[in-house]
Amino acid sequence: MTVTALPPLLMSEAEVASRVEALAKSIAPRIDDETVAICLLTGGIWFGADLTRALARQGRMVRFDALWLSSYRDERARLGRCEVRADLQRPLAGRKALILDDVFDTGLSLSESVRLVADAGASEVWTAVFARKPWPEQRAIEPDFVAWEAPARFLVGYGMDDAGAWRGLPYIGAMD
Repeated sequence: MTVTALPPLLMSEAEVASRVEALAKSIAPRIDDETVAICLLTGGIWFGADLTRALARQGRMVRFDALWLSSYRDERARLGRCEVRADLQRPLAGRKALILDDVFDTGLSLSESVRLVADAGASEVWTAVFARKPWPEQRAIEPDFVAWEAPARFLVGYGMDDAGAWRGLPYIGAMD
């Protein structure tokens, strides 16, 4: 694939960083140092890394784990179900868990991850997403913490992708 033009900017790198810092300030009082931050792969890596560092600046030294769910398979159309590609590695029994994801669309991935984390014995399960997109239908779950109310556009950058491309952009752009 040849990339000729960068997607138009919706949110700058500086604004992304500012929103992550603000989110960490709102999350820090609700968690403790035994909390396990669970990054949903692969899109949540950028947000997960930035948020856990921002939580450290707030005095919260959370544990870290990842859960790899797939509902797209490098396509724009969802599969309608989640596949678990890699499960949790850290014990959760009796600990708080904070699930981190880049974007909240239908809620399918977040709902499935909450179920899996609760089944693993977490005492409390919190969810945080960088971007929440509007959705025409009611979703089964809503995130506990949201950094940005995103427009109903096809977003790329800061972990969000188009068939695997554009994830590494430090800003958020739109492909539509």
